[in-house]
Amino acid sequence: MAYGDAWQIKSIRAKHDEVIVRDMEFNTRQLASGILLADDNYKSEGIRPRWAQIYIVGPKQTQFKSGQWILVAHGRWTRGTKVEIDGEEITIRRVDLSEILLIADEKPLDETMGLTGVAQK
Repeated sequence: MAYGDAWQIKSIRAKHDEVIVRDMEFNTRQLASGILLADDNYKSEGIRPRWAQIYIVGPKQTQFKSGQWILVAHGRWTRGTKVEIDGEEITIRRVDLSEILLIADEKPLDETMGLTGVAQK
């Protein structure tokens, strides 16, 4: 397996009360107004919470369920691991449960801004 290739697996399970997410957004975003926000990952303006969709939860998890969208505080997730399940390649991450800020049943618009988008006093 070469670097960057996806692990081909049949299924995945989360342990205990863990939450595993997919589709965490790191690319260019478009606001409802049509304005494009450039990819800000690895820059100071990239320090912001990010939305991700819950892929799977552990058997002891009672607060969250698969398919929900959660907003996770900046950096409170593991590095992504590319996996291929049933022919679909996704990147999964484990999130810190105490740093989940919001929950949504549908994918929300991500109009959050980094440090440069916040008015300074």
